[in-house]
Amino acid sequence: MGKLLIVVGLVLAAIGVAIALGAPFGRLPGDFTVRRGALTFYVPLATSVVLSVLLTLLLAVFRR
Repeated sequence: MGKLLIVVGLVLAAIGVAIALGAPFGRLPGDFTVRRGALTFYVPLATSVVLSVLLTLLLAVFRR
């Protein structure tokens, strides 16, 4: 459990650094934004798919 928490913390820190350096998380092609007057609706579809694939690969590596 301790190793998993360390890895999760390092991954979150790496994502934070990538975002701070200008990685396009949340602005990928396939992320939809609908603006109607004062209402804004955001659907991060492509970002969700990318994060899901990365987390699946990461967990598959650590389960072995």
